[in-house]
Amino acid sequence: MADLFEQAGRCIMASSPDTKLSLTRQTRDAWTAGELVLDRETAAEPITRPGRPARPELVHPPQLKSRKLTSKTGRAAFLHALAHIEFNAINLAWDAVYRFRDLPGEYYDDWSRVAAEEAAHFVLLRDRLGELGCEYGDFPAHDGLWHMARQTAHDCLVRMALVPRVLEARGLDVTPAMIERLRQLGDTGTVDALEVILSDEIGHVGIGSRWYHFLCEQRGVEPLETFRTLLDEYAPGRIRQPMNAEARQRAGFSRREMQLLNQLAASTPSR
Repeated sequence: MADLFEQAGRCIMASSPDTKLSLTRQTRDAWTAGELVLDRETAAEPITRPGRPARPELVHPPQLKSRKLTSKTGRAAFLHALAHIEFNAINLAWDAVYRFRDLPGEYYDDWSRVAAEEAAHFVLLRDRLGELGCEYGDFPAHDGLWHMARQTAHDCLVRMALVPRVLEARGLDVTPAMIERLRQLGDTGTVDALEVILSDEIGHVGIGSRWYHFLCEQRGVEPLETFRTLLDEYAPGRIRQPMNAEARQRAGFSRREMQLLNQLAASTPSR
């Protein structure tokens, strides 16, 4: 039988978006059908750079232009930025499968499902982008999400703390305001897509919370203090207001964690 870890690596390294989408669907379907095994004896080869198309051009975040949602170009640039996040999220979900090989089977079920849902999100946004006469790759983008993947490649506990519970959780905070702004502009197509994505992302962050707490318990470390230590080391200044307390609580953040995050946000200078 084929190996899930090997298939996850193929998904990560696929450079064509259509190939990555197809392999993701096939791998998720094969896993749920019981057609893949977990070859835990073979170590993961390092992946420093995932497969990606020649476009979009990757630039440093400060080089990205700020555009207004009231213009067609601004709306397209906004959708492109979101599509790029979802494209990278496919790689991040598969990397959580590929890189960490000593977790229970339920872990791989969770993260292969996340990969499939991130692929569906990319399709939603790419289709909406096409309705505005643009394609994925038409605007520059940055590589911040994969940078965090490299920083957390050594430890699944660190990965679960920082990727779903910091980077992806930020989407829970800012997406409701995006939805409201787009609704005011009459862009119901994008609103519909973002409402699907927000609902799914609460579940994705919740999966990160579940496995973060699992690993803390397994190692006998205190989750709140460990989270604070990791935030100080890897994500100083990243915690900001506004925060969507309701969505974060649904995604597994405790009351004490929310208190910690609010304290950190209060000490972060406004931009």
